[in-house]
Amino acid sequence: MFKIKTYNKISKSGLEVFDDKYTIGDEVENADGAIVRSAALHDEVFPETLKAIARAGAGTNNIPIEKCSEQGIVVFNTPGANANAVKELVIAGLLISSRRVVSGIEWAKTLKGEGDAVGKLVEKGKGAFAGPEIKGKTLGVIGLGAIGVMVANAANHLGMTVFGYDPYLSVKSAWNLNHNAVYINDINEIYAKCDYITIHVPLTDSTKNLINTETIAKMKDGVRILNFSRAALVNDAALKAALESGKVASYVTDFPTDDVLDVDGVIAIPHLGASTPESEDNCASMAAKELIDYIENGNIVNSVNLPEVTMPRSGEHRICVIHKNIPNMLTAITGIFAADGVNIENLLNKSRGDYAYTLLDIGAADTAAVADEIMAIDGVIKVRVI
Repeated sequence: MFKIKTYNKISKSGLEVFDDKYTIGDEVENADGAIVRSAALHDEVFPETLKAIARAGAGTNNIPIEKCSEQGIVVFNTPGANANAVKELVIAGLLISSRRVVSGIEWAKTLKGEGDAVGKLVEKGKGAFAGPEIKGKTLGVIGLGAIGVMVANAANHLGMTVFGYDPYLSVKSAWNLNHNAVYINDINEIYAKCDYITIHVPLTDSTKNLINTETIAKMKDGVRILNFSRAALVNDAALKAALESGKVASYVTDFPTDDVLDVDGVIAIPHLGASTPESEDNCASMAAKELIDYIENGNIVNSVNLPEVTMPRSGEHRICVIHKNIPNMLTAITGIFAADGVNIENLLNKSRGDYAYTLLDIGAADTAAVADEIMAIDGVIKVRVI
């Protein structure tokens, strides 16, 4: 039996992926795996039994990644599972950034009680909420992952000219990107050419304050900026100054901060990007499948702290080793099997930054003794026998 701890209310359809080999719940102790949505785990004390945490969503800011790596805990996310939900909201953001629909709706509410005069008042006042169509305008998409590509393709179908920028563009994303989209190698071209700019990159040290005084100065006058990724990608002070001067016409964000709330030109959405039942089901199901494949087979797919390693099962036993990415580690591991006369039938080793992962399928062996010997190697973090 395996144990899965839940830190939030997880979609029923996701939990149904687990079969009767699993015990699941928020009161589970000494768990083998965990599923989390938004709960903050930075102060959590993880049991030694914990092998993996799956985030039912793309962002993992609520999980202590380095702490998990040091303890040999694989952290998964679910890229693409909520992409359509976010894409739809971004398209709505494009429209409301132009047409002043939100302001118009709020103004219309003030006409309550005017009786038969409402119709005339609407016609008289509607001019204050006019705005341009998006058809024929240019959209710059910064970040061409699952969401960015979907946004680019949808905008293209709506008649926009789309420019895309992503220095880490994957082959899969490249294949999925509409052929009419123009791929840009220099992000400054996005700033210079686009009427609308939407950001779809993770928050890292290099992307924090990506939109700032300097980058805004490079943009077209009256640019409209959309941020459905993370608040800190946009410098609030620079944005407010640009809105006040008219350099930026509007800012739509799904990650409001106290600094931008109630600022003229800001449309603040309460993080609704993935808040659809379909998205929650998709994320939970993907998270469950990632945990099952790792717990039962040692395969790693969609990890944010360890390399992707998948290998068909062969041999009598599978040995899973999480270790530091240092010289001669593979030689030290395989040397143990050679010394014990154990046949290695298949092996796969990959690294990611400071950490690496090795899968070994072996023949008959005293696996407990082998695991102890491997664990004794300097730099090995966790050994598991399946």
